[in-house]
Amino acid sequence: MRSLKGSLLLCLFLISISLSAQSTSEEQGSLQSGTIDSQFDYLYRVSNNYQEYKVVRRSYLDQLKSNILDSIQTMRGEVLEMKQEVQSRQDSIQSIQAVLNQTEAEKQEAIAAKDNFTFLGLGIHKAVYSTFMWILVGALAVALAFFSFKYFRSFSKIKRAEKDLMDLQEEFEQHRKNTLERERKLKRELIDAQMGKS
Repeated sequence: MRSLKGSLLLCLFLISISLSAQSTSEEQGSLQSGTIDSQFDYLYRVSNNYQEYKVVRRSYLDQLKSNILDSIQTMRGEVLEMKQEVQSRQDSIQSIQAVLNQTEAEKQEAIAAKDNFTFLGLGIHKAVYSTFMWILVGALAVALAFFSFKYFRSFSKIKRAEKDLMDLQEEFEQHRKNTLERERKLKRELIDAQMGKS
């Protein structure tokens, strides 16, 4: 039975040593990894109480301080990287905006060049030119209509005058024939009268 008691005590002793070694490795592991919040919780758990205060090992505080400073340094690096990335993106956005503005200006110039041209050395917008040309075509059409009307009116007057002239010539020819006939008659009568007296 003694050997059983001795074996049992030996087992208990080995288990307690194993547990204390595990708790020691847990203590070191907890300050070595995890979030700062979990490290504070761990520090709070392993500290001893003295009246209303907590007593913390200086090595734990130094380790926690080192961890916090490392975290702050890492976060500062991340913040710096993020600032650089933001600056890089802002620069990229500005360059894209500049390219967009230049493209927009070129587009407006192309539209203006398409809608304008020079005529007799003057820069004229196509809509103004088109309107001017249509007004000119309209004025020429009105002038053509006016002169066509005048021509046809004059032509009809000329035709009427020619007809009146022909009628007048016929009448004159008829009057001349009648006058010649009368003159012949009178000459015959005069010759007959002169012959009759002699």
